[in-house]
Parts: sequence; C-alpha cells; structure tokens
Amino acid sequence: MNENLNNSNYEQTESEIDIMEYVVKLLKNWKFILKWGCVALVVGITLVFDLPKSYTSQAMLAPEVSQRNTYTSMSAMAAMAGVNINNAIKTDAMYPDLYPEIVVSSPFLVELFSIPVSFTRKKELIETDLYTYLKEYGKSPWWKYVTGLPMKAIGWGIKLFTPKNEEEEVEGYATIDPSCLTKEQSRIAKALSKSIIVNVDKKTFLTTVDVTFQDPKVAKVVCEEVVSRLQKYVVHYRTEKARVDVKYFEKLAEEAQENYYEKQQRYAKYVDSNQGLSLHSVRIEQERLQNETSLAFSLYNQTSQQLQLAKAKVQQETPVCLVVQPASVPLKGSPSKAKSLLMIIFAGVAIACAWVLFGDMAKDFLKDIKGK
Repeated sequence: MNENLNNSNYEQTESEIDIMEYVVKLLKNWKFILKWGCVALVVGITLVFDLPKSYTSQAMLAPEVSQRNTYTSMSAMAAMAGVNINNAIKTDAMYPDLYPEIVVSSPFLVELFSIPVSFTRKKELIETDLYTYLKEYGKSPWWKYVTGLPMKAIGWGIKLFTPKNEEEEVEGYATIDPSCLTKEQSRIAKALSKSIIVNVDKKTFLTTVDVTFQDPKVAKVVCEEVVSRLQKYVVHYRTEKARVDVKYFEKLAEEAQENYYEKQQRYAKYVDSNQGLSLHSVRIEQERLQNETSLAFSLYNQTSQQLQLAKAKVQQETPVCLVVQPASVPLKGSPSKAKSLLMIIFAGVAIACAWVLFGDMAKDFLKDIKGK
C-alpha cells in the first residue's frame, strides 16, 4: 500500500514539473507570443471593422398537422345528400418538415423579388424592391472584392468573345421563369435563400423562421412576407383537391338546373296545350313528362346538396397556422466586433503558444519524414 502511495506521489510530482517546464518555456518566449498577439490584433482590426453587421428577425408558427377522421363531421350531411362517405383517416402530405425545402424553392423565392422594402442609407430614405436591394445595396467586406477579382476578370474575358445574341439580355424580374432563371436572377435567388432559415421542432412541429439582412427593417418586412406566403402555400395545397371538387359540383349543379328547367317548361307547355282533353294517350304522355320533371328535380336537388357539401369541405380542409411570435425589428446586429476581435487575438496567441511548446517536435517530425 505504501508503494502505491509513493508511485502516485511520484507521478503527481512529475506532472507538476512538466507543467512548470511549459510555463517557464512560455515566459522565456513572451516577446514572440506578444509579437503574434500584435499581428493578430492588426489582422483583426483589418478584418472585423470592415465586416458589415447583419440583423435577424424571427417569427414562430404553430402549424396544424392533419392526421384525423376527415369525414366524420360531414357524414350526416353527406347522407342527406345521398352520398356514401366512408370514415377514413387522412394523413397530410404537407408536413412541417417540408417547410425548409419550400422556402428555398425557386417559385417561392421568385415571389419574394417584388416585395417593397425601405431603408435608410447615409441619412437618406430609399424605397425599392427586394430584388434591387439585394443586387445594388448589399455591403461586402473588402477581401471579398479582392478574392472575386479573378472570377470577374474571367467573366469579362468570356464576354469579349461571346456573340451579342448569346449574351444574357434579360435582367431584373419583369420577365422571369422560375424553372429557367438567368445568371443574375439565379445569383439573387441564391443570396436570398441563404438569408432565410426555417427550423422545425420534430416533436411539437413548432416552426421558427429566421430572416437575416443587413438592415433591421428589411429583415422584419421579409420575415413577415415569408410567414404570410408560407401560410398561403400550405392553405392552397391542403384545399386544392376540395376546391377542384367545388368547381366540378358547380358544373354538375348548373347542368342539372338547366335540365330541370327545360323539363319543367316542356311539361307545362304540354299540359297547357292539352287542357280539357281526356284521351288516354294524353294522360300517358303527361305522366311521362311529369316523371321526367320529377327525376330532373331530384337530380338537381342532389347535385345542389353535393355542392354545399363540397364547399363545407373546403372550409374544413383549410388549416389553422397560428403565429405564436410575429416578426419584429431586431435591435442588435451580429457579429459583435469586440467579440470577434478578441477571438482573433486569442487565436493568434494560442497559435504562438502552441508553436513555442511543440514547434521543435513538429520540426523533428518533419525531418524524420523527409529522411525516410
């Protein structure tokens, strides 16, 4: 037992000695570490203070998930109309899990191009649309312009050797096809898709919509539009079949009404023209016309009830998408320049410390690899 205690004390002493060696080594090279800290400070100031701020507006939705007995509430009305509707569980294909894919689809993004936005730039109020805002008023740090110069040069070179009839002539969104976007439209749509993030809670289906732009008011307006259009998209999808049924039954009801009025007129004219006659053939023809009129009225009455049933189904299929938290103007932007600067300085100091402690080991390792 004494031997175990001695071994543990020995190992503890050795670890303390190793730590002290590292501390002494760092203190001896404090100038090197300070130099790298100053370099990181200069780099951080150059990068961080030219980085534009972005603002995120957030909204939360509680969508209705449809997996229910769709026809139970209408079975009595359907029976009155003479329609047999079996009780069946309907599973909704438009689950909230699909919302993130919907908001980044080309048709959805293209609809957002025309949103009117207003913002202040150099104490001047500017009113434009979202497409123009993304195209002309977005800020980028200086290094993006530098890194983008080679690609711009290649693009200019391609334009010089491209015939005019093959150049992209369509600009803006006045003429636009979501399935065939131009290069400019595709670039704007891609930038817009990166600004919209939708997260869905797998358990509660609580949906969070985050919209990020360089202007807080623009972020709020676009967030409201995304929520509104997403609600309309879901309602349109969920009620599409029911609305098609309404149009179909409207057509049947109109045809049945015309047929009934026609039969009614024929029966009335025949009765008026043969009034007072007691011939057996007249009575038979009169009964036949009366039966046709009654049958036409029955069909007209049934199709009218089916039309009302279809209209009720549209209302029943319309989902409820509650806005738990509406979009608001964000007050704080990101990233924080002070935090970003401190992180860059910390990274520079950490790299310098790692080099002081393990630089020799790295050099020896590289020499061994070259020797082999």
